[in-house]
Amino acid sequence: MKLRHNDHVVGYLFSAPFILGFLLFIAYPMVSSLYYSFTNYNLLSAPTFVGFDNYAKMFADDDKYWNSVRVTLHYVVASVPLRLAFALLVAMLLNKAIAGIGLYRSAYYLPSLIGGSVAVAILWSQVFGDKGLVNSFLGLFGVHTDTSWIGDPRTSLWTLIALSVWQFGSSMLIFLAGLKNIPKDFYEAAGVDGAGAVRRFFRITLPLLSPIILFNLIMQTISAFMTFTPAYIVSRGEGGPLDTTLLYSLYLYKRAFEFYEMGYASAMAWVMLIVVGVLTLILFQTSRFWVHYESKGDR
Repeated sequence: MKLRHNDHVVGYLFSAPFILGFLLFIAYPMVSSLYYSFTNYNLLSAPTFVGFDNYAKMFADDDKYWNSVRVTLHYVVASVPLRLAFALLVAMLLNKAIAGIGLYRSAYYLPSLIGGSVAVAILWSQVFGDKGLVNSFLGLFGVHTDTSWIGDPRTSLWTLIALSVWQFGSSMLIFLAGLKNIPKDFYEAAGVDGAGAVRRFFRITLPLLSPIILFNLIMQTISAFMTFTPAYIVSRGEGGPLDTTLLYSLYLYKRAFEFYEMGYASAMAWVMLIVVGVLTLILFQTSRFWVHYESKGDR
C-alpha cells in the first residue's frame, strides 16, 4: 500500500508542471475572460458588471463587428479549401521514389515554419505592393500596373488568402503520411481492372484519405479563424482599405488594446469560441456521411 502511495506521489510530481501550467495559463485566463465579458473593463480601473450589454451591443449596434464576421467567413471559406487542395496536390507529387525527394519535401515544408512570422508578413506586403514582385512579374508579359494589391479593396483580402495557401506545408506532410499508408495493392488491382488515374484518385485515394482530410479540415478551419499576424502587419493594424482585411481576431485586438474595451473583447472571444466549437461539432457529425474508416467500415 505504501509503495502504491509513493507511486501516486511521483506521478503527481511529474504531472505538476503540466497541471500548474494548464491552471495558470489556460483555465484561469478562460474563467477570467468569461467574467470580464459581462463587465465594463478598460484595463485602467476595476471592472463593473453590466450583464449582457456587451453581447447586445455586439449583435445589435456594432456594424464593424458584423463586417469582421463577413470578412473572416470569406477568408475561411476561401483559404481552407484552397490550402488543403494545394497541400494534397503537392503531397501526391512528392509521394514518389525519386532522387533528392527529401530535399524537395523540406523545401516545400519551409514556408509553414516561417509563414506566421512578422518578417514574412512584411515581405508579403512588399511583394504585393505597387512596385512589388507581382507587378514586376506581370510587366514581363506586357501587363504594366502600379496598383497596390494590398491597397485595393477588391484584392486586399485575397493577398492574405494567398499567404495562407502558401503555408500549406503542415497539411502536406500529414497528407503525405496518409498516402504512404495506402496499400499499393489497391492501385495495382484497380490498374488490372482498367481504372485510370482519375478513377483511382476518386475511388481509392480520396476515400482512404478521408480521415486525414477530416483532421486537416478541422485543424485548418480553427487556425484560419485565429489568423491575426498577417492581417495586422499587412494592413498596419488598420484592417486594410475599407476594412476589407479586418479579420475577427484583428478587430478583437483593436477593441482590447486600442480602445481599451477588454470586456467587449472578452465577449467577442467567447462568441468566437462557441462558433468554432459548433462548426467543429458539425464537421464531426457530418463526417459519418463521407469519412471512410478502413478498419471499422463507414460510420
